[in-house]
Amino acid sequence: MFKTVDDVQERLRDQGYICDKNISTVVYLASRLEKPVLVEGPAGVGKTELAKVVAVATGRELIRLQCYEGLDEAKALYEWEYSKQLLYTQILKEKLAETMAGATSLRDAAERVGNEDSVFFSSRFIVSRPLMTAITSETPTLLLIDEIDKSDPEFEAFLLEVLSDYQVTVPELGTFEAVQKPVVFLTSNDAREMSDALKRRCLHLYIDFPDAELEARILDAKVPDVEAKLAKDLVDLMQKIRGLDLKKTPSISETLDWARALLALNAEVLDQELVSSTLSVILKYEGDIQKAKSDLGKLLEKPKQAEASTVKSPPDNAKTKKGALH
Repeated sequence: MFKTVDDVQERLRDQGYICDKNISTVVYLASRLEKPVLVEGPAGVGKTELAKVVAVATGRELIRLQCYEGLDEAKALYEWEYSKQLLYTQILKEKLAETMAGATSLRDAAERVGNEDSVFFSSRFIVSRPLMTAITSETPTLLLIDEIDKSDPEFEAFLLEVLSDYQVTVPELGTFEAVQKPVVFLTSNDAREMSDALKRRCLHLYIDFPDAELEARILDAKVPDVEAKLAKDLVDLMQKIRGLDLKKTPSISETLDWARALLALNAEVLDQELVSSTLSVILKYEGDIQKAKSDLGKLLEKPKQAEASTVKSPPDNAKTKKGALH
């Protein structure tokens, strides 16, 4: 895995993911302590991307479970392939008849068939879903449970066995323990509060909107063709837009989209007309767009230069004397 916290930052940077010390520290500790990471924060700040680049940086196979309302164990863990079981039953009909031949009662026939359960309830009839795949994989994996806050509390409770013991139980077959413990990342957009039981099993990481310095570094890494002056103006404007009372605050992903859009338009400067016509790239609600347009003059206003000092400069001869004395 990772040797040090700095090693995490360097290897993630090699994959194009610029992160601060807080993120790299949590990732390092997760690898050392073998604990899942619950990554929370607004949409678009790089939570899912973090899991992806950690998988690449560590050479692990990424297995992703996308959560949604109504997700149950069958969709996340495994399903029985009933059509295949039925096909085998038809093919083996003659053998089943031979097995039941000579049965003196219905109970006796049922017991004879029951003794052959292992034929029809075995791993050959199981369709593995992400959780089962991650647990039973013989090669190192990274399990990404994406947008866990969209799932139901019942499913969250079901996950506790997986995250506590890295094992899953199939009633017909028994318990499967992890061959290689997967690295686990769970992401949440704060649609609902996660349970204390889940949080206790995880390291917590909150990724917020980046500050101007970090956003500029990310923009330079992801869209290097943007000129420095335009990139600075773009980042400054995004920082101001996030200060507005919006329904959906634009994140770093929108910053990158906007930068690519400006490149496509061969833009050199951010003027009011250009910004107004491209706000739909970063703002997803008409109310937010209209609010930003109404404040556009203030948003594009450049900070006033510091006023010249009121202290008069010494005459040239005084400067000369001072220089000579020093």
